[in-house]
Amino acid sequence: MKKILLLMISLGLLSCAKEAPKNYVMLKGKVDNSQSNTLTIMGKNYKKEIVVNEDGSFQDTLKVTNGFHGFNDGKLQSFVYLKNGYDLSLNFDSNEFPNSIRFEGNGAVTNNYLNEKLQFIEREELGNYRSYFELEKEEFDARIMGVKSRMETMLNEAEGLDPEVIELERKANNDLITFYVSNYPSEHYNVTNLKKGAPSPKFNYPDINGKIISLDDLKGKYVYVDVWATWCGPCKREIPYLKELDDQYKGKDLAIVSLSIDKMENKDKWLKMIQDQNLQGIQIMADKDWNSDFVTSYNITGIPRFILIDPEGNIYDANAPRPSDPRLKELLSSLSI
Repeated sequence: MKKILLLMISLGLLSCAKEAPKNYVMLKGKVDNSQSNTLTIMGKNYKKEIVVNEDGSFQDTLKVTNGFHGFNDGKLQSFVYLKNGYDLSLNFDSNEFPNSIRFEGNGAVTNNYLNEKLQFIEREELGNYRSYFELEKEEFDARIMGVKSRMETMLNEAEGLDPEVIELERKANNDLITFYVSNYPSEHYNVTNLKKGAPSPKFNYPDINGKIISLDDLKGKYVYVDVWATWCGPCKREIPYLKELDDQYKGKDLAIVSLSIDKMENKDKWLKMIQDQNLQGIQIMADKDWNSDFVTSYNITGIPRFILIDPEGNIYDANAPRPSDPRLKELLSSLSI
């Protein structure tokens, strides 16, 4: 019997059973100079606050849906990839955030890559679309291809990434480049031709009585243009706010112009809605719906679209806030209207 037992030990047949994988994340670490004494983890339908001890240490278990999560220390925020089974250590100094973020343990490779990627995005100003779209084509192509090359290198050099993260990152990188390249022609036009202070494209369209109203007729006032149509649901949801705006600024240096891009064969429908809804302000109708000069000059591809023009007939904001947006009244107030 002893010989059999010795033989089984030598063959490893009596070794300890393999530990079952954890179905939760063990998250621990240290926060120096914590802003809030709590670390908040947020994901899809998930939120948990972890107490940060007086010495900055913290530790807790989290049952998560695998994926990207935000973490907050007061007003500071960054992101972490969490996967059940991770035993992950997160360390940072709030006074040197986010540069001081470091991960250790199971899941560190993926999260250190993610942290490097986030800092790259910030350095390259990838959230500041204008800094790319205002470039001329040759310079834009060179810059965006440089971004693509660097992201591919970062991903290829990050050995040990979770396979699902590799796929997510490949798709995210491709989507980012596609966004910039596909939107460059229209957005470059908007940035260079529709910038603040540039002469506004003109309109000369009939009102409900057939009288031609032009932008030149309104010089001396700010002109708030609402490009809409009777068939547009989001446009109609702005009507109560537009009426309120008209009442508040009646008699002041603001002309509110509602420019319909309904088709000419639907003119009666347009007139009926004006009457039924008691629409206020200056109501005019473009001559060629989407193909009208004013619409194409402003590169309008979706409605409602709101435009603010200054008293000299120059563009003040080619994408002004909607009437339902509190920022509009803040903007008008800042102009002393």
